[in-house]
Amino acid sequence: MNPSLAPSFDKVLFAPCGMNCGICLAYLRDKNNCGGCRNKSRSQRKTIVNCIILNCTNLAETDSKFCYDCTKYPCKKIRQLDKRYRTKYRVSLMENLQAVKTTGLDHFRKNEELKWTCQSCGGTLCIHRRYCLCCKKDY
Repeated sequence: MNPSLAPSFDKVLFAPCGMNCGICLAYLRDKNNCGGCRNKSRSQRKTIVNCIILNCTNLAETDSKFCYDCTKYPCKKIRQLDKRYRTKYRVSLMENLQAVKTTGLDHFRKNEELKWTCQSCGGTLCIHRRYCLCCKKDY
């Protein structure tokens, strides 16, 4: 990650599934990086264009555009994704969604900023790595 890049916890970086795209390795890397699944201004990656969750017709019908607002929540895809993130990265996307629903996106965003900002250098911690991409310190 480019050390000069400040952490970004913009609202557009919070995915419908509960993922904070701002802490994703695909977003944080220097080359061929991703702008997040809600960022329509940048060219979309194939994984985003083909995302089952983003293309879900039920999600399109929700007011919030978050999965927690869907009549079929939690669907099989969300449960599988949540299990993978809990197992591999110790983060529950369903708990993230519950926090957004309960406290609002602004409050959740502020908590994410506190949680995922490196205490050593101020860079953004990556959910997919166990260290800061700027200073390489473990967290």
